[in-house]
Amino acid sequence: MTANASAAREGLPIRDELRGQTPYGAPQLDVPVLLNTNENPYPLPEALVARIAERVAVAARELNRYPDRDAVELRTELAAYLSRTAGHTVGVRQVWAANGSNEIIQQLLQTFGGPGRTAIGFEPSYSMHALISRGTGTGWLSGARGEDFTIDLAAATRQIAERAPHVVFICSPNNPTGTAVAAETVVALYDAAMAAGPSMVVVDEAYGEFSHRPSLLPLIQGRPRLVLTRTMSKAFGAAGLRLGYLAADPAVVDAVQLVRLPYHLSSVTQATALAALEHTDTLLGYVRQLKDERDRLVAELTAIGYEVTPSDANFVQFGRFADSHAAWQAILDRGVLIRDNGVPGRLRVSAGTPAENDAFLDAARTVFKEHSTASDPTGPARTEPTRTEESA
Repeated sequence: MTANASAAREGLPIRDELRGQTPYGAPQLDVPVLLNTNENPYPLPEALVARIAERVAVAARELNRYPDRDAVELRTELAAYLSRTAGHTVGVRQVWAANGSNEIIQQLLQTFGGPGRTAIGFEPSYSMHALISRGTGTGWLSGARGEDFTIDLAAATRQIAERAPHVVFICSPNNPTGTAVAAETVVALYDAAMAAGPSMVVVDEAYGEFSHRPSLLPLIQGRPRLVLTRTMSKAFGAAGLRLGYLAADPAVVDAVQLVRLPYHLSSVTQATALAALEHTDTLLGYVRQLKDERDRLVAELTAIGYEVTPSDANFVQFGRFADSHAAWQAILDRGVLIRDNGVPGRLRVSAGTPAENDAFLDAARTVFKEHSTASDPTGPARTEPTRTEESA
């Protein structure tokens, strides 16, 4: 946003909590290697592209009619996918879908948050949790992480007990740090939230398919206020599709339908997502390749001398830098766009193709000599992390 646009906006009667804020977004630059938004770098296979065309052609013949309002076929197939891959059987009544996981988060906050209510997340984490909370009039509470970027369980449970938030966000694997959350931690936070008052606990598993750990989906059994959210943007290589979904108790699915917009998922979106689900095995093969490349990035960045945060996602956080933005610019000057994600002294790189990762590592080796403080014992200590801007 330009300064002129910001100044003009200030003359409008917008809500107080939105004043001074900037729109969500990541730089979109024309450079040879794009590793800044955690996209899957592999284009969809031709067989899937052809199947999408077939399904969309069928849907196009009935675009004069509204789509299936409840997306029953799509939710059925999403439930089958989760049941097969995430270690717990769910049915269609336990699954809901929307336009990206961000709309899922928005619907949850519209239903369980809102004016006079609060939500908490443990930062640095996915910035849209806070941004959508603000957009729905929900107060935001920032819970801190430890030096290793994991959730400090004692501090977190104490803050939940003291503040009694209505919505608790747990991001696993966490964006932007890549750290996973143990099932025992989720259970402890859920128990704390239930003891504190009427609360919903939302596990954001947007990068779940890339994790070394099993999915946290089985935890919804017997926990009617626990919700797990997923997306097709990452593992399915379908960021342009905008399809997110949740799994929870059927009562939660019924509740979010109170705030969903009529016919919110287009016929074309539903047809495309159904085609992608037909090719799950092929797409998860790309996930395995990206996990290998992610692990290679961790190993090689560590060998260079960087401090690397252990990652269960398709990206890696690394540092430290005396000036992370200057380091980001130096890597960009070498034709590689990564993410300056707002965590002091750190940057984040998405796992790309082997060739893209090679280009990044070449740049990282050069930049290490000029900008890194990782091997300097007098380098800056980590300051309290700031809220980040991330893509989902």
